[in-house]
Amino acid sequence: MFVQHSRLDRLMLALNAALLGLAVLIVVVPLIYVVIASFMDPSVLLSSGLSFHISDWSVDGYEMILTNPAMLRGFANAVMYSVSFAFLTVAVSICAGYALSEDRLKGKGVVMTLFLITMFFGGGLVPTYLLVKNLGMLNTVWAIILPSAVNVWNIILSRTFFKGVPSELKEAANVDGASEMMTFFRIVLPLSKPIIFVLALYAFVGQWNSYFDAMIYLDNPALHPLQLVLRSILIQNQVDPSMIGDQLAMAEMKRLSEIIKYAAIVVSSLPLIIMYPFFQKYFEKGVMLGSLK
Repeated sequence: MFVQHSRLDRLMLALNAALLGLAVLIVVVPLIYVVIASFMDPSVLLSSGLSFHISDWSVDGYEMILTNPAMLRGFANAVMYSVSFAFLTVAVSICAGYALSEDRLKGKGVVMTLFLITMFFGGGLVPTYLLVKNLGMLNTVWAIILPSAVNVWNIILSRTFFKGVPSELKEAANVDGASEMMTFFRIVLPLSKPIIFVLALYAFVGQWNSYFDAMIYLDNPALHPLQLVLRSILIQNQVDPSMIGDQLAMAEMKRLSEIIKYAAIVVSSLPLIIMYPFFQKYFEKGVMLGSLK
């Protein structure tokens, strides 16, 4: 069906297309630069910049990263932290959201008010650190997983989703003699795959990109996630000599540190790039839930 647009409509569509194209360029151009630079020979990259000649390319950066114990250990820690955090966050958010979606829950208005207050007012870094320390969680994996497991925004998304579940399904289950727990696990939870995937994606991505909590609470390098190892390479410009070998001089290490930075960025981004195509439809569902709220 052909739609006749006015001159103002055509102008707005052209402006939107230009802005979207600019946004795509802002995202894509640095990404392409990083990917190509990660395959470059460090001497060519430092002297001439990017080159599209195959003879100027090298996989030394990836070889050093994939054979470096600190990077591999950080990658494994990041996966463990992100998966555990996502599982715990989804479990808490789903249970709290389901309970708060029920009109039968007495005092749910007070509970929601208390939850909402925490979205605008926090205890601050020092009180939070002292709390984690007094609970004996410093330098443990629990310091990364537990403090942020309760996310009020995720609870609101869950509550909004469960309010859209037909009440007739739960009433029919109650008539058949199902308990509240049975209704939740056998009736409501199987219908909740969209919100479960959305919350899991939010939690996984947030934890995967996080390094500040690990920097504050973890002193043991064996517990550092990948992003903290990557931070030491990108921000502090520190490269573990074990990446290169004891036989290489400091000048060689400095030269190779450039491609190690780019290769580390690519390796750390791969899990998220691989995940998004599979979770895209659920991600869009989560955006719609937030807009409805």
